[in-house]
Amino acid sequence: MLTLYIIDNCDTCCKARKALDEKALLYKTHDLRKDGLSAALLEHILHRVPLVEVINKRSKTWRELSDEEKDYDANSARQLMMKYPTLLKRPLLEVDDSTILVGYSEGDYDQLG
Repeated sequence: MLTLYIIDNCDTCCKARKALDEKALLYKTHDLRKDGLSAALLEHILHRVPLVEVINKRSKTWRELSDEEKDYDANSARQLMMKYPTLLKRPLLEVDDSTILVGYSEGDYDQLG
């Protein structure tokens, strides 16, 4: 089963859910804001997606960080994402044990199913 990591009110996440629904694919959702982001889940994601690809530098959360916080290393980035789960790009679609697709654009899920 697919797992879609989302923030519920995110427009891009809504588009991703719609695309999965249209393809009639079974998936479960994990809302990063409501369900939380544990250290284990973060490591699970980072084991499959490079850190530089998962930090959402276009988010309001990122823009509101101090310059010191934006000057991160791997450890401080993990701490920031634990504190602010909205720093993760979304949606994140876990396809299998080794693949997580980051973000969503029209046609991204065409190869699924």
